[in-house]
Amino acid sequence: MKKQNFTYEKSGVNIKAADNFVKFISDISSKNKGKRKFNNIGGFGSISSVPSNLKKPKIVACTDGVGTKIEIANLLNKYDTIGIDLVAMSVNDLIVQGAKPLLFLDYISINKIELKKLKSILKGIVKGCKISNCELVGGETAEMKNVYFRNGMDIAGFTTGFLNPDDILPKNVLCGDVLLGLKSSGLHANGFSLVYELYKNQKLDVTEWNELLIPTKIYVKEINAIMKVLKKYVKGIAHITGGGFNKNIPRILPENLTFELLPYNIPELFKIIKEKSQLTWNEMFETFNCGIGMVIILDSTYFINNKDHIEKFKLIHFGNIISKNI
Repeated sequence: MKKQNFTYEKSGVNIKAADNFVKFISDISSKNKGKRKFNNIGGFGSISSVPSNLKKPKIVACTDGVGTKIEIANLLNKYDTIGIDLVAMSVNDLIVQGAKPLLFLDYISINKIELKKLKSILKGIVKGCKISNCELVGGETAEMKNVYFRNGMDIAGFTTGFLNPDDILPKNVLCGDVLLGLKSSGLHANGFSLVYELYKNQKLDVTEWNELLIPTKIYVKEINAIMKVLKKYVKGIAHITGGGFNKNIPRILPENLTFELLPYNIPELFKIIKEKSQLTWNEMFETFNCGIGMVIILDSTYFINNKDHIEKFKLIHFGNIISKNI
């Protein structure tokens, strides 16, 4: 009886393909190396020094993925934007706490290593890091044939930054403060489980909807510019992700406060999804960003007296902080 020969490759792991992808990562990382110095990249981990301009710095860390948006990328066979989404979902969570992103790592798990697909994703990650002014210092790619079905995959991102204790947000949010919003670039990476169900039930023709894959807007530059001028008057910042306004804004409010929404111009895409899904607007506001991806709570007195000064930041006044007892 002939003995069966078991190999790693026969079990579904292509070491040669993985090595080729690692080489691509190394090449693209060296070409996009920024000014900061990180040691041991490509080893078992990256080593970084704490920024020298901070007194008693606090470390901030965030992680996230892109969820079911991966399935839309599979449907359209288009992977050049979800890497940007991956960076955005983590760094946007980090900056709302008052920190600036320093480094980023990724994790990709996949049924089978396909170099073209993975290279496209990684180029997006590198682009997202460049927009965020942080460094891609490492990551991990796992080929898991027995875990994922054909074309199955998942991606996750991890970012770390630093801040001074005095810069931690939120702080001193009061009744009467105003909600100002920065426009989203679309659905970002939230609500796609619902969108995918609409597609499966033939409510949407996703192949015509490249708009769905517009990457999540990275707000690092915008928030830096706003904080440079309005830092003294900013009470809190909220990244509108899964849960929409109704779940994310309360995360930065005291227990005795809530918020009210004012009328604003909601993009057509969200109106189409509302019509096709038959959700109420309240359900939409607790599922999608509905056109506003980042929310800033600003001191009401400053807002009233400096509206012209604030307009240059393209902020939308779409709500106010109110008492729960009203």
